[in-house]
This record gives sequence, structure tokens and C-alpha cells, in this order.
Amino acid sequence: MKILCIGRNYADHAKELGNDIPAEPVIFMKPDTAVLKGNDFYIPEFSQNIHYELEVVLKISKGGKYIQEENAHKHYDEIGLGIDFTARDLQSKLKEKGLPWELAKAFDGSAVVSPFYPKENFNLKSLNFSLLKNKEKVQEGDTSMMMFSNEKIIAFVSKYFTLRTGDLIFTGTPKGVGKVEENDILEAFLEDKKVLDVRIF
Repeated sequence: MKILCIGRNYADHAKELGNDIPAEPVIFMKPDTAVLKGNDFYIPEFSQNIHYELEVVLKISKGGKYIQEENAHKHYDEIGLGIDFTARDLQSKLKEKGLPWELAKAFDGSAVVSPFYPKENFNLKSLNFSLLKNKEKVQEGDTSMMMFSNEKIIAFVSKYFTLRTGDLIFTGTPKGVGKVEENDILEAFLEDKKVLDVRIF
């Protein structure tokens, strides 16, 4: 299993971090060891500024290469939510030097993934999702605000990477990302259904 992540897919989030609006999807990857086991996230010793980034996640159900956009919907049946934990201080240093982001994005436990649900249960063109930190809403997004749709993303990434059954695609985060501290509790909602509970240590 591989985890493909889309950066800067919500214009407001790109702006809040001072990034340009991309003309095509920005891609980075996480290894399978990034998937958090259980619900407890331990802040790593190499960062003083871990940020949460809530995202809709697609689970690939049918592999393929050079998938056409009009056929992309046939390649995933389920969706969930994920948190892309990011060592923002480390990422800023890497970006300043023009270096890759993996140390800041792909470390162990940096990908929290909810259970998956049949996509036909949702209106994927306008799907609301939100994150509470200590019962306060800190992030809210709607897939109608994505610059690149699920189908565009699948078509784009499959030009470069053969997709396989079980691969995950994190589709980007809306504005509102922020720092986590010890003892924080994060709760993620897909529409009105709570699908994730994460404790920070």
C-alpha cells in the first residue's frame, strides 16, 4: 500500500501558508509505516510545531495506470477522513533550502486514517467535513471547494504512479490548520458522523 497526498488543493489553505495556487496537483507520498496504529499520537522529539491537516481520503478499489478522468470514478468505492500530521517547523526549513518534505510529512504515525464508508452514501461533489480540537471547531471544509476533483487527482497521479487496490489518496486540507499540544483531543466528522478520535501525547 502507498499513500499519495495532494498539497494545496484548497485555495484558502494555500493562501494561509503563503503558497502559490498550483496549476496542477502538488504530490507527495507517505510510506505505509506512516499510518497511525490506534488512536494515540505521540509528538515526535524532532519537532516543536506539529500541525493537524484534516483531509478526505479515497481508497483505491481497482488498480490502473493512465486512468482517464471520465473513468476515474470506477477506481474507488470508499472514502474516509485522514489527518496529515506535519512537522511545520521542519517543513519550513526544508522548503527554504529547496529540499523534499518527506522528513516533515512522512514520519511514523503521521497519517491518521478513519474507517472507510461506501461513497454512494455521500454527495461527493459537496461533502462537508470538520475537525474539533478540545470540542472547538478548528477546521471545516467542503469538497466543492477543491481545486482538483477526485477524478482529476486519480487521472493525474496515475500518469506517474500505477495505482493498486488498497492505495490511499489524501485529497488535500482546507484552511484552519494549526498546532497540537500534549493532552489535546481531536475529533473528525464526515458530515455529522464522528469517524475519528485522536489523543495527543
